Amino acid sequence: MPNLFAYGTLMCDDIMYEVSGCYADSVSAILHGYSRRSVKGEHYPALVSDQHGRVEGLVYRDVPALAWHRMDRYEGEMYFRQQVQTELYDGEILIAETYVFRPEFAALLEQAEWDLDKFLERGKVHFLMHFRGLMSLKE
Repeated sequence: MPNLFAYGTLMCDDIMYEVSGCYADSVSAILHGYSRRSVKGEHYPALVSDQHGRVEGLVYRDVPALAWHRMDRYEGEMYFRQQVQTELYDGEILIAETYVFRPEFAALLEQAEWDLDKFLERGKVHFLMHFRGLMSLKE
């Protein structure tokens, strides 16, 4: 079962569970060669290729197949899944899948880095209300 590198909303255990339907062990990791940008008017981030970038996130280990189906639906058309090499803080390398923002949607990106602390302070409650509303329409 593949690992998931989460860099945004899925770093929150409660959101990860709601989206994927599973609990998975996680470990802090770094992804080199990418940056995490804010999406205009949204509370979630985008991961984009950036030769000099570095993104801190979590690797969820051994995510089951059904969870991937649910996460693919959650991420939608603006993201594609890609295999990446992450580095744990002890230097261990882990291969994981992650969701990368599609270049054709680049006009929706802000220059600003997405900030997890700001999301937790101000954006999470709004994100959850919007997300739950959308998911109820899709069920």
